[in-house]
Amino acid sequence: MIDTCASGGHRNDLETLRRSVLLLRSDYILEPVGQQCHTYGLAFWMPYYGTGTGAMDSYNFRSQMCPHFTACFDMRRQDLPFDEARRLVNQWKTVIAPNYFGDFYPLTSFTTGNEDWMAWQFDRPEAGQGIVQVFRRANSVYEAARLKLHGLDPAGRYAVADIDQPNQARELAGSELAENGLLVTAPRPSSAMVYTYRLIK
Repeated sequence: MIDTCASGGHRNDLETLRRSVLLLRSDYILEPVGQQCHTYGLAFWMPYYGTGTGAMDSYNFRSQMCPHFTACFDMRRQDLPFDEARRLVNQWKTVIAPNYFGDFYPLTSFTTGNEDWMAWQFDRPEAGQGIVQVFRRANSVYEAARLKLHGLDPAGRYAVADIDQPNQARELAGSELAENGLLVTAPRPSSAMVYTYRLIK
């Protein structure tokens, strides 16, 4: 048995990964900006990796989502928002996680700055669907961003929805999403949005 979480994740080399499954991608956990950066970097070349969190708010929870996820909730405490935790875990399990096996596209530059936004896309062309994850960090003064998506059929039309408002899907052309981009608004700092899209015709 090999524990591949060693030296803060620095031993996540290809030879080790051939012989093990990385269920804890780094000992550096829980802090949201670092977790966003982990996903941004690892998703370029590693198809399966994991981490965990005890966070029950959407910003911290979604900052740490990845293909394998361990919920580290303290079930002894009755004062925690378990209904919100169930909602977030269910979204990850049923909607988000399957898309982590799609093609990865960064939508912003890599940055560790807490005044920035970070976003990426996972696209499954064989299924005609994917997700976009967007983070407005704690010190960002910007309330909106326009993100150009990748891998879409320019002649197709897509149902695009905020995962928190699935009944308010919009129908947009693939060419519009690729050329003009998806407009994302986040009125409050420390916001984490997930958008789903699905080819409808």
